[in-house]
Amino acid sequence: MGLSGAKALRDAGHNVAIMGRNPESLEKALNLLGEKAIGLAGDASLPETSEQLLQKSLEKWGELHGLYHVAGASGRSKGDGKLHELTDEGIDFTIDVNLKSLIYSNRTVVKQFLKQGTGGAILNMASVLGYSPSPNFFSAHTYAATKAAAIGFTQSIASTYAKDNIRANVIAPALIETPMSGRAMNDQDITNFVFSKQPLDGGRPGKPEDLDAAVLYFLTEASQFVTGQVLAVDGGWCITDGQHS
Repeated sequence: MGLSGAKALRDAGHNVAIMGRNPESLEKALNLLGEKAIGLAGDASLPETSEQLLQKSLEKWGELHGLYHVAGASGRSKGDGKLHELTDEGIDFTIDVNLKSLIYSNRTVVKQFLKQGTGGAILNMASVLGYSPSPNFFSAHTYAATKAAAIGFTQSIASTYAKDNIRANVIAPALIETPMSGRAMNDQDITNFVFSKQPLDGGRPGKPEDLDAAVLYFLTEASQFVTGQVLAVDGGWCITDGQHS
């Protein structure tokens, strides 16, 4: 899960298990989170990784109650982009990281929720680009497809497993200041556009902590009667034209 969301859950008294590709970054995150956290270095796009994290969590705490799936990446460096320019590598990489990883983690936790008979909560990370495109600066078509698929997938499992008291919802941010957004944050034309496209709070990119309240809502009993919903935390992206110059 995202570090900011993990901190928010920890601060609310919850135990958290996190996964990351980079062992050094993972260790720093665990040191920050303290004794309520455990972690696993691994590739979320491999089916066995989520199973390994689950087993580590069960050994520590005995039960699982929620999943916040954040794993994802831009595939631009691999060849994602406009449809007529897409490379096969870009397609495969982006689908693996953004969609397969989500399906694998969701499958793992739903099986565990059903085994426990306790129900549980799933929160999947999508993007406003899954349904509110921006062709001038954000035309990464495989990325958009994976984020739209994340919404359809989540709503489908929400429908199937509601009878088991398993809730599944989606959070869809606009541009957030993360390592993945480096290209956009370093391009003056894009930042000018974003400041007008996300006009709330003076016009700015989002920060990871802007998502924290939504994460706590969806992963706790506060949302016990809510499933299959998509919440845009987007600074106004979806209701604003934005200026291109």
